[in-house]
Amino acid sequence: MIELKNSSPVRQIIAANKKKKNSTDTILEKLMPRLFLICALVAIFTTFGIIFTLLAETVHFFDKVSIKEFLTSKQWHPTLGNPDFGILPLISGTLLTSIIATIVAVPIGLTSAIYLSEYASDKTRRTIKPILEILAGVPTIVYGFFALTFVTPLLKSMIPSLGIYNALSPGLVIGIMIIPMITSLSEDAMSSVPNSLREGAYGLGSTKLEVSLKVILPAAMSGVIASFVLGISRAIGETMIVSVAGGANPVFSFNPTQAVQTMTAFIAQVSQGDVSYGSIGYFSIYAVGTTLFAFTFVMNIIAHFISKRFKEVI
Repeated sequence: MIELKNSSPVRQIIAANKKKKNSTDTILEKLMPRLFLICALVAIFTTFGIIFTLLAETVHFFDKVSIKEFLTSKQWHPTLGNPDFGILPLISGTLLTSIIATIVAVPIGLTSAIYLSEYASDKTRRTIKPILEILAGVPTIVYGFFALTFVTPLLKSMIPSLGIYNALSPGLVIGIMIIPMITSLSEDAMSSVPNSLREGAYGLGSTKLEVSLKVILPAAMSGVIASFVLGISRAIGETMIVSVAGGANPVFSFNPTQAVQTMTAFIAQVSQGDVSYGSIGYFSIYAVGTTLFAFTFVMNIIAHFISKRFKEVI
């Protein structure tokens, strides 16, 4: 056995290599962690900036309008001579289109994800996923005119009482729009489940359907729920489809055949310059925006809680 009696040459080589290192590398080693921290803080500061902007302008709105009227009144006419500021019609229109979109997107998106993850071959998966991603990249204004000029006449042939502007048509198209998001994210979550769970279930005699629904889906539930929340949040925040095909009728109703106005559609309409800067109608934009922000914020908290509970169970 050969014994290394003197390790000083090795130490000299290591010391020489350290000296040869470019001073730029040392600077980068110290600089990059700080740069990464700054990039991480940008999102946090942006969020606080958005919240501050919304709240600062919303305070001006509630200086002139009572919170009770805003939350309980069923009339929303902020630009009339005798204005009404009840947010309920905008909330009902937003919820109606979002519920219709969820009913369409969640079952189709989830079943598509199960197929791609557990049943489709690699060739089929490589073909379908890019098509879904292309569908997700279609501009929303295109979806809006698709809803107005194709889906609405098609629905009207089956529902004669359906108006040109209604909640059903944009709700269905929003559901189609968010299917790729739910499918892609859910499929990624299911594909990340270790194969050992599949092999163990098959070894116990389970069928492919049982493995998919009773093993893979529960194991990937936190990611699946996250995809649902992102899709629903996308539906709540959609603007162009409901602006083009939903109409501008702020009425407190859950009748999908009527024209409605959502919170985002109102913001888009008023932001075009229909009201003067500094007026109560102008500040109502921020009050509606704050309400919309609160909706999505609460949804994300609920989704985080549900995902955490599923992780604990699994």
